[in-house]
Amino acid sequence: MKIALVGNQNSGKTTLFNLLTGTNQKIGNWPGVTIERKTGIIKYLNCELIDLPGIYSLSPYTMEEEISRKYIIQEKPDIIINIVDSTSLERSLYLTTQLMELNIKVIIVLNMVDRLEKKGIYIDKDKLSKEIGTDVVEISALKNTGIDELINIIKNCNIKSYEKEIFESNIENEIIKVRIKYNVNRFEAIKILESDKLYSKYQTQDIKKLREYLETTYKMDTEELFASKRYEFIGRLKEKVTNVKPAEENISDKLDKIFLNKIVAFPIFIVIMFLVYYLSVGVVGSSSTDFVTNLIDKFGQTTRMFLLQSGASNWIVSLVVDGIITGVGAVLGFVPQLIILFLCISILETTGYMSRITFLLDKFFRKFGLSGEAIIPFIVGLGCSVPGIMIARVIKEEKEREAAIILTPFIPCSAKLPIIAMFSGYFFGDKSGLVSASLYFLAIAIILISAFFIKKFFTKGMGTSFVSELPEYKLPSLKYIVKDVSDKVKEFVKRAGTIILTCSIIVWFLLSFSWKLEYAVNIENSILASIGKTISFVFYPILGTFSWEAAVSAIQGLVAKEQVISSMNIIAGLGKDLSSSLSIFNSETFSFFTKPSAYAFMAFNLFSAPCFGAIGAMKRELGSTKKTLKAIAFQITLAWILASIIFNVGTFISNL
Repeated sequence: MKIALVGNQNSGKTTLFNLLTGTNQKIGNWPGVTIERKTGIIKYLNCELIDLPGIYSLSPYTMEEEISRKYIIQEKPDIIINIVDSTSLERSLYLTTQLMELNIKVIIVLNMVDRLEKKGIYIDKDKLSKEIGTDVVEISALKNTGIDELINIIKNCNIKSYEKEIFESNIENEIIKVRIKYNVNRFEAIKILESDKLYSKYQTQDIKKLREYLETTYKMDTEELFASKRYEFIGRLKEKVTNVKPAEENISDKLDKIFLNKIVAFPIFIVIMFLVYYLSVGVVGSSSTDFVTNLIDKFGQTTRMFLLQSGASNWIVSLVVDGIITGVGAVLGFVPQLIILFLCISILETTGYMSRITFLLDKFFRKFGLSGEAIIPFIVGLGCSVPGIMIARVIKEEKEREAAIILTPFIPCSAKLPIIAMFSGYFFGDKSGLVSASLYFLAIAIILISAFFIKKFFTKGMGTSFVSELPEYKLPSLKYIVKDVSDKVKEFVKRAGTIILTCSIIVWFLLSFSWKLEYAVNIENSILASIGKTISFVFYPILGTFSWEAAVSAIQGLVAKEQVISSMNIIAGLGKDLSSSLSIFNSETFSFFTKPSAYAFMAFNLFSAPCFGAIGAMKRELGSTKKTLKAIAFQITLAWILASIIFNVGTFISNL
């Protein structure tokens, strides 16, 4: 048996999915957390549960709604569990009225009932069940109540369902005519009358006459007509089944008076993001990173001594210590800082502040051609650009969605944090947190300027309004935060153990051998050096010198941004017992770096083309190789110009 889990965004759908299947899918309280359908088996039942992306209707305006509607109509699940936010009944029931027209058994699950009393709302679920014609279950997915009743209804398969006529008689008559003529269900008949593109083959002269009759009678187009009549029905239904008492101002209302205050909201946002980077890159993060780096350094020295005493050949010792331990260790040394960053972001997500950021920045972003919806990919991109790019599907307007896909990699993701942490920690010392935060705000500025440029010259008319209900503030869930942070750290370590390990071995080989495959050559005569020297001129305006070492390290950022640090560490440390990420700047190889060139190099790696994984995600979401290549060219060109300006202006100021 196949059961589809369908509901509005931010209705607790994924939480219920986790409860029923025993899995741990990501949960968040902003739209778009589920960007593709997920499947699992309901515990104690031999039923497949499909978690579909959150949607507001079966009229596909976004890619998410396309995914959900396509599955429901084409796959025809046996049962639909329609999860409804009981605190926003009117908004949620719009989708319910459409689901009831599909001739599929529907169970309505009223979620968040634990919040109703606080809001002074009472819902008569028996009357709602009678009025709408199917089973209604009250649950709290967060508190795990009402789940047993839901499972019993599924197990007994005694689910009521019938098509309820909710429109006026003359509208219903037109629907019946279409159903009889084409032998379709109620939902399909309405979509035919709405001239839905999925049912274009039914657009005959007879249908056009029926549609013209309705549009002439009601003085509006049929799509608007059906939408307005649905809301009229829902309004009458809500009056019958709910009783609302005046509720006192809750804690969320009081907090929003502060966090959304038009005077202090922006300063609070700036302070919060500064603290995130100050804690993760500054005092707490840097001290813990030093400790881990020293452990890795000692481990490398101990391993070298052990291998030499065991009679291992020089190339084996060099490969293991100078290649693998130095390369992978350079990345793993920044895990403590990543833990702090992931912890801060997870707390902001679970408390509900992330949703406030989207609301707060919406009006400001729209001036540059982006809506508050575009902020969601940027927030998700703080962890990794790949899901950030994918979650851009929540944006309804196509041109804005494409702009968000191109601009999301500009956000400092976890893979770029080691670059930022290493350079800012060494060159800016106790101001490293401030410098790191400045790169975050520089990223926002560049995103807005780029969006304005794209809107002005490439995609005129881009930008839409953004409507989203703000969730209530909640205390952070320790269980969720631990799970969320541990999953992200595991993914980072996994990358270090696969991609970075492989790249480190390749870098070591290219540094240790000449084109004639001679081992233990001077690195200046190595394969990698010869490649780097041919492209080093490109980085001269950024660095003020011809450094093949920095050039090849930056290019490897296309494989994985962490590899920039890994490569620099191997180049600086090869054969010199040097494995500390920060001490590479004391070596002759990278001693040319100054504060301006260090900041410029960070900026280049931040804004240049992302890793191959993110490029692949861009190609999938843009749906075109040509668009993807244009996006990459735009990113690299912008990064080079910006970094060159930063270096030259910074050098000029420092020489005054």
